[in-house]
Amino acid sequence: MRTWLIKLRKEKMYTQQEVASKVHIDRAYYAQIENGARNPSIFVAKQIADFFHIHPSVFFTEHISDPFQTALLSSPVVLAHCGKDLRYTWVFNAPSHYSENSLLGKRDDELGSSEGMLTLMKMKREVIKEGKPLRKTIRFERPEGCTIYDVFAQPIWDEEGNITGAATCATKLS
Repeated sequence: MRTWLIKLRKEKMYTQQEVASKVHIDRAYYAQIENGARNPSIFVAKQIADFFHIHPSVFFTEHISDPFQTALLSSPVVLAHCGKDLRYTWVFNAPSHYSENSLLGKRDDELGSSEGMLTLMKMKREVIKEGKPLRKTIRFERPEGCTIYDVFAQPIWDEEGNITGAATCATKLS
């Protein structure tokens, strides 16, 4: 069951039929993709991902087992992409209080209102605006305590050389 896809669709107030129609597939096929009975083709995954402004790899990450994933799984490193609107389009190894899929389509200020979240958003905005990488140490205050991350952010470029968002690599320091 791809509960993250169902949640994303419902948050945007679309029916399965509306999504299927917009991505030019049959509603029954879309329903099977949502409930996990079928995996979409790469082309269909890209169509659905483009519609929801997410990265198509989210459909296949549970099937990937390679040295990269093995090395980073449960490490203190969080990798993420966001679009120009700062909404997450892809997340790998999310902090333990989140799941990767619960972050998709969300901005940091929708996840919390701490100074750390606002600093992270400001950093990503600057990377997107200036087109240059940045690195900062950011402190995140949560009820269970403080967590400090070394965050590196860089722009994401499309094939035409336009900035489409930002990629971040956050390493937990404490």
